[in-house]
Amino acid sequence: MITADQLQSVLERRDALRGYLDIDAKETQLKEEELRTQDPHFWDDPDKAQAQMKVVQGLKHWIKDYNEVDNLATELALAFEYIKEDLVSEEEIDQLYTKAIEKLEDVELRNMLRNEEDRMGAVLKINSGAGGTESQDWASMLARMYMRWCEDQGYKVTITNWQDGDDAGIKTATLQVEGDLAYGFLKSENGVHRLVRVSPYNAQGKRMTSFASVFVVPLVDDSIEVEINPALVTWETFRSGGAGGQNVNKVETGVRLRYMYTDPDTGVTEEILIENTETRSQLDNRENAKRLLRSQLYDKELQRRNKAKEAIEGSKKKIEWGSQIRSYVFDDRRVKDHRTNYQTSDVDGVMDGKISPFIKAYLMEFGGE
Repeated sequence: MITADQLQSVLERRDALRGYLDIDAKETQLKEEELRTQDPHFWDDPDKAQAQMKVVQGLKHWIKDYNEVDNLATELALAFEYIKEDLVSEEEIDQLYTKAIEKLEDVELRNMLRNEEDRMGAVLKINSGAGGTESQDWASMLARMYMRWCEDQGYKVTITNWQDGDDAGIKTATLQVEGDLAYGFLKSENGVHRLVRVSPYNAQGKRMTSFASVFVVPLVDDSIEVEINPALVTWETFRSGGAGGQNVNKVETGVRLRYMYTDPDTGVTEEILIENTETRSQLDNRENAKRLLRSQLYDKELQRRNKAKEAIEGSKKKIEWGSQIRSYVFDDRRVKDHRTNYQTSDVDGVMDGKISPFIKAYLMEFGGE
């Protein structure tokens, strides 16, 4: 059974959380924001109305989360008193304590994601590494893993680009993830993912190592201003590959956008390449590609803002694009994150989308930075 100190810790964390979230102010703000939605002309401007409803829903969500924590903590305190009268069992108190801790940690974790970009959706691009069919199969397994995780979180996923591999798997895929804090969570997945297994594509049944890279940027909306210089944009069209309907290989609906980006600090120029095959309309795919370009340019600006902080944090472990962040060793039944050292033997569960413990471990260690 839990101790009095454990109960006190829950109550103190509950009280501290109320202050961190500023619940009193949020409740006052919610009343004011809801009054705005009652204006008879509220829906005359649908885009503005949707933005307002998003503010209202966000406030409601935080208040609801805190109230759940408060109710669980209060219930736990009452149960701790009732044990003296044999009205509840020790097992029931322990179960209630577990629920309270899980909810507390969940809300505390969400509260750590305070940056503007954390609240946005995410654009997640997966590329297969060198190694042919084995690496391409690994890339498709990662894409499925992320889609299953997003499904469990209630996020909407749109495949904006999907290029099948030569024999199996994929060469590249781009997933657009919409939902509150999607980028805040998925930014932990940025990097190189390593697979070690006995390959089904190797006739000798050898153990093989494959790599796939995951690149995550915030998904910007119309409320974020990002300047694009039209003179630096070039377009190409191509026939989409893979599943997508009868006309997919007959009409050049796929678009390829190239943008020459120059870092204003260093003067270094690099090409940003975006491919979009989401719809059968070339015009729609162009608009989607421009939106993805805006997301990448926004991410570039975020990186510039963080350079000074990174210099100060130079002695700490860096989480950078190109670093090997996680190993999935199938025959040893082990998945290990090399940044946090968190690992699990539930390989099947991880590949089925159960990656939240890895995300949590990353945010708990690096989120405060």
